[in-house]
Amino acid sequence: ETGSYKPSYLHNPGVEPLCALTTGQAIDIAAQKWKDRDAVVSLYQGHRYTFSEVRDKADKIAAGLMQLGLKRGDRLGIWGPNSSEWFISRLAAARGGFIAVQLDPAYQSPELQYSLNKVEIKMLIISPSFKTNNCYEIVRAVVPELDKCADAGTELTCEKVPSLKRIIVMSDTQYKGAHRLKDVSDSALPETVKKVREQQVLIQPDDGCCILFSSGTTGTPKGALISHHSIINNSLLCGKRTNMGMKTNMLIITQFCHLSGTAAGIICAILFGSTTVLPCPTFDSVKALEATISERCTHVVGAPSLYVDMMANSKQHDLKVTTLQVAFYGGAPCSEQLALQIKGNFERSNINKPCFGMTETCVTFVARADDTIEQRTQTVGYIADHCEVKVVDKEGRMVPMGTPGELWIRGYGNMLGYWNDDQKTREFLRDDRWAKTGDEFILQEDGYGRIVGRVKECIIRIGDKIFPSEIENFFTQHPDILEAQAFGVPDPKVGEEICVYLRLRGGVVLTEDNIWEFCKDKVSEYRIPKYIRFTKQFQRTSFGKVRKFKLLEELMEELNTQKQTKR
Repeated sequence: ETGSYKPSYLHNPGVEPLCALTTGQAIDIAAQKWKDRDAVVSLYQGHRYTFSEVRDKADKIAAGLMQLGLKRGDRLGIWGPNSSEWFISRLAAARGGFIAVQLDPAYQSPELQYSLNKVEIKMLIISPSFKTNNCYEIVRAVVPELDKCADAGTELTCEKVPSLKRIIVMSDTQYKGAHRLKDVSDSALPETVKKVREQQVLIQPDDGCCILFSSGTTGTPKGALISHHSIINNSLLCGKRTNMGMKTNMLIITQFCHLSGTAAGIICAILFGSTTVLPCPTFDSVKALEATISERCTHVVGAPSLYVDMMANSKQHDLKVTTLQVAFYGGAPCSEQLALQIKGNFERSNINKPCFGMTETCVTFVARADDTIEQRTQTVGYIADHCEVKVVDKEGRMVPMGTPGELWIRGYGNMLGYWNDDQKTREFLRDDRWAKTGDEFILQEDGYGRIVGRVKECIIRIGDKIFPSEIENFFTQHPDILEAQAFGVPDPKVGEEICVYLRLRGGVVLTEDNIWEFCKDKVSEYRIPKYIRFTKQFQRTSFGKVRKFKLLEELMEELNTQKQTKR
């Protein structure tokens, strides 16, 4: 501080030191401390496993994978919706010293192939299906060699994905060329299980633990490598701030493949002895409410739009929830009106807890227990323990406190880097370890932060971050599309819908149906635009940049006119 000038910089040293613990070691501690307590309850599967059962199952899967040729540091893909098998497979990766690659279950074959190759996945555990996706058939499109396998024990030689050697299915059904997860587990020899347990002292906290794909601001998928040290400490400190413990029952309505799902639903369970409750493979508000009531859930993590659906169905189906204490949300703001509705519906005065983080940095702001409603609706929470944050201008110089600028973050939560992408790592993570988030942000003197503009033009739909460049790059692959411009459109139910404006080649005529047909089986369902419009020319700035806000204004005017006409 110089005179009256206060730079936008904060450091929270925390009240306790960071711990040096791996995920595998945390599992051992959990199995000893809470041996007979439920670790995971999957209601739709009828599965209920204790911490000791989870540890034993994870060790057998890890041992079985080792016998198939997986080594410490190898990448193990996990692809499917939430299930008890996903939960246990993720812990098996940690026990084996493998790097878990957490793949979005909505992927279509081009996205899956890209991800498998980008991080050189050696073995892939899949679910048979996800919504309308037949996961095995999507894998077959990438790995046609499965059809030629004489039996499940044959190692793959895959032309499209040279690194891939084994497919393992979370199913009792035998799929051609693939192993059943049950058989992998049952094949584990006692001496291999012993080896898994003995190697826990060799795995280090700074080792890579998992890879999560993040598009960043460029729209090019990148695999962020997260260490045990980052995810363990971040889960521990955030859980303590929200009073997690062995009496916590955590309802998971977000997918495990996201950092929030893994941290809240898997890592927090083994750190606090909490029980993870899975109501269904994908979000269903009625089943989520029924699970909350039957399992007396105390905590839930989700986007604000999911809570809107839960509250609507709570009244419609007369499902009264009285046990919820904490409703986490991130990725989209929660209005004061919605906060008051959540408070009234779930009968808790300070239930809603905002947080802010990125895959690359873990959570860096999270609400505190006694926050006011203004702090819970107008900020993203209070700076997390052991984090440094600053807000800078375009030249990287700190702006005055309370002034908008780009948020930079430094701390234990920062990723190790993007896998096999040094250039993108350097663009995001400076040599001095400051991570450049791309978020326009205001830092307050009291330790709270406010997002001004979100990650550049990031679209947030039901908690999923979708970058316009991903949509634009996809559509420009069409031979008749010259240019695409995508952006988010406010929507009361899902947060934001996607709109894309397309400029076609001269003389070409395409319809909305043509475009939707082009999307089919090529891109995840949630990335398909709801609104498709065509234009002959885009308005641009003097620098040649398209004025997207003008496109949004044009669309909103059109939609409002349609509403008035319907009246």
